[in-house]
Amino acid sequence: MEMNQLTSYIWLRQALLSLFMTWYYDNDILELVTSGNVAYELCRPVDIYTMWFLKNAATRVSRAVLRCMPIIIFSLFLPNNIGLSLPADWLALILFLISVVLGSMLSISFIMLIYISTFYTLSSLGIRIVAVNIAAFLSGELIPLPFLPDSLRNVITLLPFASMQNTPFLIYNGVYGHVESLNMILIQLFWLTFIFGAGKLWIGGAVKKVVVQGG
Repeated sequence: MEMNQLTSYIWLRQALLSLFMTWYYDNDILELVTSGNVAYELCRPVDIYTMWFLKNAATRVSRAVLRCMPIIIFSLFLPNNIGLSLPADWLALILFLISVVLGSMLSISFIMLIYISTFYTLSSLGIRIVAVNIAAFLSGELIPLPFLPDSLRNVITLLPFASMQNTPFLIYNGVYGHVESLNMILIQLFWLTFIFGAGKLWIGGAVKKVVVQGG
């Protein structure tokens, strides 16, 4: 990555942090499961997975809207070597926006797995600590993936974590060409379909076996 690509990566990550953060969990949802009050949720004529998914999406989008504009506007006025650079062309911008949506939905789908795991444990703290640290490294949150050795990066790029935030930022910066960007978006779409579907199936089994206060 060139210096201007690295600075753009950092600015975008800060501006869109709320969309991709894998360390943020809705404590209300965790409390519903651990306290047994999830029984009230199960009595409602709605799909509990869809309801929790949309609640998380709404929270992240509302925070991102408030956070991103001031950061982006400020960064655009800085010199090229320390500010946010513009995308290479309009197609790169469109592909970036598509990738941001898919990456955000994939991040939420991953978090949903942590919520569902709470049905089987007394506390989700241990699983959350492990999940946060793995996701932080493999998604490029701690170190942009282009700085890793080629052999390691080629494997990590195919994992779902890289699709959460590394992919959209590299598309924006022009690290990926248009054809490679489309291929990476297809990988994002595959992992989103797989993890979202796995979560739906898992929670379907969890709510059938859940025991609340002996009932």
